[in-house]
Parts: sequence; C-alpha cells; structure tokens
Amino acid sequence: MGEVVELPKVKNYRDLLVWKQGIELVTLIYKITQTFPKEEIYGLTSQIRRCAISIPSNIAEGHARDSLKEYIQFLSISAGSLAELQTQLVIARALKISDVSHIEEAEQLAHKTLKMVRSLQRALKDKLS
Repeated sequence: MGEVVELPKVKNYRDLLVWKQGIELVTLIYKITQTFPKEEIYGLTSQIRRCAISIPSNIAEGHARDSLKEYIQFLSISAGSLAELQTQLVIARALKISDVSHIEEAEQLAHKTLKMVRSLQRALKDKLS
C-alpha cells in the first residue's frame, strides 16, 4: 500500500490549482484559435474550444458531486478531454494553421494539466482505500 497523501481542505472548486490551470488553458486556447483561418470556425476552432472548456468544467462538476467515486469519474472525463485536446493541437500543428510556438505552449500546458488531474485522481483513489 502506498503512502497516504493528505488532501488540503478545499471549500470550493475554485480553490483547486488544477481547476485554475484548466481556466488558464482555456484562455490560451481561445487566444490561439482566434488566429485560426475563418474557414475553421465550425471545424477545428469550435472542436478545440469545446474540448478545452470541458476540462475545467468537468473538474468543477466532479468536485460538486456527492461521492468520491463520481468525482474521480469526472476527473477521468477531464483527462480524456485533455488527451483529445492534445490530439487536436497535433493536427493544428500539422496543418500549420497557427504559430508553432503558441501551439507548443498550449501542448506543454495541456501536458502539465493532465499530470495534475492524474495526481488528484490518485490522491482521491487513495482516500477511497
């Protein structure tokens, strides 16, 4: 059995660093997609934005749920959205529809956010044990 991680007392999902990171990622994604070609507004732009919004939204919804199991499930959905976002950023890079350095910044932030989501999931799973 692993070391028990003490979770800090969180009164509100807005106190969560991972949620704040998710909001930062959404903001960055919106700035990047503003530079995408107009013909992508209903394609990749819309898909990337919806996906990014899903990340902190699922963290917040999971935190508001009544059980740790539900919370963990919503974190899993958030992690899935992060993987989807990473794939879409690879596509945007391949299509060369935005500045590569901006896409790389978003990829790094998405990777960091995914690590934070997975870390919170592990801590909650340990709390269930």
